[in-house]
Amino acid sequence: MTTLLAALQRDSGPSSDFDLNPGVELPAGRKLRPAGVLVPVQMIDGAAQVILTKRASHLKHHPGQIAFPGGKQDEGDVDVVAAALREAQEEIGLSPENVRVLGTLPSHETVTSFTVTPVLAEVKAPFDFVPESGEVDEVFHVPLSHLVTPSSYVIEGRRWRGQLRRYYAVPYGPYYIWGATARILRGLAERVSA
Repeated sequence: MTTLLAALQRDSGPSSDFDLNPGVELPAGRKLRPAGVLVPVQMIDGAAQVILTKRASHLKHHPGQIAFPGGKQDEGDVDVVAAALREAQEEIGLSPENVRVLGTLPSHETVTSFTVTPVLAEVKAPFDFVPESGEVDEVFHVPLSHLVTPSSYVIEGRRWRGQLRRYYAVPYGPYYIWGATARILRGLAERVSA
């Protein structure tokens, strides 16, 4: 966790789904909704692992995509950190009492008009995943060492709204991690390797 704490001290600016697409013009005065995602790191057999989810395939937004547990900040949430902790408990059964928040990474703007704050956290003790069946198809681990290695990332592209959109991806085994999740992790990798 020392490496992660050091990475949190390094400066870097916010990121967005548009980082690799400089020709995109974002509307002036756009309203972004606050959201928080948990980047939970758990030690398993002496190796740091990041917990990720595979979103349910029937969801309207981002079906089947790999994501961090998290979501929009609700009225009852004190802040985006509280939103991330609440959502992690709802989505994967991770109790807030079993989490040590290390800090937050720079915000990330999504194409769906959210400003997402990644909350880097240590999972203090092993726990049984309890995927929320309405939102989560699967919960799994990816070695932190893979995710903080810049060479693990590739830039790919696909057509979106009639234009080629480029994005980061960080494949791992059967999991295709891309989009906002990969961009946030790429930002962490840049901080760790700086």
